[in-house]
Amino acid sequence: MMINKKHRASSWWSLSVAVSLFIVLSTYVCEVQAAAVMSVDLGSEWMKVGVVSPGVPMEIALNRESKRKTPATLAFRDGVRTFGEDALTVGIRDPSSAYGYLIDLLGKTIDNPIVDLYRKRFPYYDIIGDPERNTVIFKKNDKEQFLVEELVAQILMKAKEFAQESTHQPITEAVLTVPGYFGQAEREALLTAAQLANIKVLQLINDYTAVALNYGVFHPSGINETAQYYIFYNMGASSTSAAVISYQLVKDKHTKESHPVVEVLGVGYDRTLGGLEIQLRLRDYLADEFNAMRKTSTDVKTSPRALAKLFKEAGRVKNVLSANMDHFAQIENVLEDQDFKLQISREKLEEICADLWPRIIKPLERALAHSGLSLNIISQVIIFGGGTRVPKVQDTIKQFIKEDLGKSLNADEAAAIGAVYKAADLATGFKVKKFVVKDAAVLPIHVAFERETGNGAEIKHVKRVLFGLMNSYPQKKVITFNKHTSDFQFHVCYGDLTHLSSEERLFVGATNISLVELENIKDILEKMSNESVEAKGIKAYFALDDSGIFRCTGVEYVYDKQKIEEDEGTLAKLGNTISKLFSKDSKEEDKKVEDVKEEVGEDEKIKEEKSEEKVNMENEDKYNKTTAEKNLDEKENNKKNETVKIVTIKEPLQHKVTFQFTPPLTGKSYEQSLEKLNAINKAETMRSRLESSFNALESHIIDIQQKLEEEEYASCLTSEEKQKILSECSTISDWLYDDSDKTTHDMYEAKLNDLKMLTNVFMARHWEHEERPEAVKALDNMIDGAQQFLENAKNLTKDANPERDVFTQIEIDTLSRIIDETVTWKNGETEAQNKLQRHEKVRLTVKDITDHMASLDREVKYMVNKIKIWKPKPKPTAKSDKKTSKKSGEVETEEMGSGFGNETQSDDHLSSQQSPDEDIKVNTTEQSTTTPRTEL
Repeated sequence: MMINKKHRASSWWSLSVAVSLFIVLSTYVCEVQAAAVMSVDLGSEWMKVGVVSPGVPMEIALNRESKRKTPATLAFRDGVRTFGEDALTVGIRDPSSAYGYLIDLLGKTIDNPIVDLYRKRFPYYDIIGDPERNTVIFKKNDKEQFLVEELVAQILMKAKEFAQESTHQPITEAVLTVPGYFGQAEREALLTAAQLANIKVLQLINDYTAVALNYGVFHPSGINETAQYYIFYNMGASSTSAAVISYQLVKDKHTKESHPVVEVLGVGYDRTLGGLEIQLRLRDYLADEFNAMRKTSTDVKTSPRALAKLFKEAGRVKNVLSANMDHFAQIENVLEDQDFKLQISREKLEEICADLWPRIIKPLERALAHSGLSLNIISQVIIFGGGTRVPKVQDTIKQFIKEDLGKSLNADEAAAIGAVYKAADLATGFKVKKFVVKDAAVLPIHVAFERETGNGAEIKHVKRVLFGLMNSYPQKKVITFNKHTSDFQFHVCYGDLTHLSSEERLFVGATNISLVELENIKDILEKMSNESVEAKGIKAYFALDDSGIFRCTGVEYVYDKQKIEEDEGTLAKLGNTISKLFSKDSKEEDKKVEDVKEEVGEDEKIKEEKSEEKVNMENEDKYNKTTAEKNLDEKENNKKNETVKIVTIKEPLQHKVTFQFTPPLTGKSYEQSLEKLNAINKAETMRSRLESSFNALESHIIDIQQKLEEEEYASCLTSEEKQKILSECSTISDWLYDDSDKTTHDMYEAKLNDLKMLTNVFMARHWEHEERPEAVKALDNMIDGAQQFLENAKNLTKDANPERDVFTQIEIDTLSRIIDETVTWKNGETEAQNKLQRHEKVRLTVKDITDHMASLDREVKYMVNKIKIWKPKPKPTAKSDKKTSKKSGEVETEEMGSGFGNETQSDDHLSSQQSPDEDIKVNTTEQSTTTPRTEL
């Protein structure tokens, strides 16, 4: 009996639908073990952190308040360290406990005018000098003193924490932005701070260079073989800078590939002009107005807390006036419970800062002068930095350039994003488009040394320029000393600084960078005097790396020496050259040579024997020569084979390098600072754990007490259990709020664990009662799906459908048995569970249900996989059909015809019933009267 083929097709489709019910798509997220990197744009007022991790684009890391920038401030009060907004809040209550605007104090000695300016701006700090290095120390009391490097290091630690929370990966590498005017002392101090924070600095990058890189990466369409020039103008909190930048596609000499190049051509800056100065002017104006009101007899400027309040309000009003023409400044309890309110207009603010506005265009003019370009070939002036939001700043720049300003960059985040792109480029786990960066030296560097002129004349002082003003870096230089015959020394200093104002030259501080002392020169010269050498001088090697850090990388004595070598002869050299050319294929060639040697015939062997005899006869003649003739020939041959070569030899010289700028934190002082920071971090970790364990215990007690008042939870435990838990909660609560200083996080955690052992019993019962209905529903759905699958699978056995015999009868029976057992178990357990009360032990658990679901699912998946790998039996070929008799073909036709005759079917159904065997039969009939066909 044949099965209806339409029914079979329908069954197959239904089976596919049933199969889809049992295919579980599990997504496994594999963590890529690649290191993420970060950038830190550490400004005077704000800190921005950029991150990049595998599979995640460059982005700004958010802080705990989900903000994209964080105040670069930290505070210590009552042994608690705070950062950001929390630190600013502490600074209002106790201004001397909050430390901000630290970046300009890095690498500065106590007598630097920048330190005096800082004292004038923030008079409530007690700043003293380091007894060893004469650098800045903030002194709160005898026990609480901090170096600037220690404070900056802690801010960098917090930046690292934000980055790690954003990427969920440990981070150890970073690129840090710095102001372009930072000298060697400031850069070394920042590197030390990063080292204290356990951050490996891949590079220090100037802020305007990072922004220029950012612009080039995201605006590549305008970069071609013709140089394009831009000016990037930055007004931050404490400084202002302008940089002339060029973009151009340049072909690499080695790879012959073209890469975009961003190059700094000119830089101008003003390190004391910024948003902070405007805010301080407004603070002082508010203070004068408050004093003029004579609400108190006390001068408001003598109160640190009042000054801190006025400073904060001045910052808020300044920001509001950037978008509005006037605004009210209002502060509660400025001093002695006296409030303050004053209306301020934008015009008044501009009047207060009238002497600042002419200074705005000075950095632009200096940048253009140093670049040697005129303003008319500059494509655009692009602004960034928070200070550029002040309308008067923008108007002043517009009047100078007579064009609209470029505002396409994010003023706050441009430097951080550019720096993190550089970090990804330098890190090993990322591949980014190559973008060549060439920075420029803002402070020129030269070498100064003394040279004796001889004949008792005065010693001559010589200066040689190493890195001139706006020389690009990274770069290496060499200086040769030709006329020194004994130990000497030379100084590396900042060069001609006449392009800077007299005030700025004082801000730079010490102009000496390092002292290099050369030793044992006389001994080496005496040693070489006995040999035939030609002195080429003493060469000193210098490098200015990507971070703008200067180093003397080595000193060598260079000389030429004659070296006699035996000449191998023209033929020998030619042979060696040929052998080198074929050395790569030596193995294959050796094989070929061996094969050729084996194929040498008898004739070749005879020739070889004759040639050997001839050589032996010649050798006997040579041995018959006299001894005198032999010696003469040997001497002549030796002379011919000897060749004199000039070899350049570089012998390292002992030298000592001493830093002469503000000495970095090293040695014992560094170890003490590291120990101090580790102790602070450990105390903060312990305090944080203590607070979290206290809060966890407190919240659990409150949560349990509230739940026991609700019927759905209270019904899950007996009255005795409820009373015991409530009593325990009350006891722990009384102990929790006891003002004992001896409590530790271990004690809180132990109490929490004991309480959870009591409460987990009824909480587990409640969970079972809540989750069981959904679990039972899922089991019912699985049973229904399995039954549907079973019905369809029965049509795919050998007995039911010989063409699609996917399953055996044993497999059908096994699935049927498992379905019946699961249904029987579910009905029995559900009935038994319904007889129990909610506080009694649960009988039908969610785990039992999921176990039975897993058993059923496993059996169905086995059969589903069998469907996937099943293939129909191969159809008989036309060739085999030719061998069959015509009679058998007629029988087959009759059988198929009888099948059709028994049922009334449509034409479509008839066509669907034509089997591959019928097609073969018809083709065979056609071949009997036509040319045989090779394809069916």
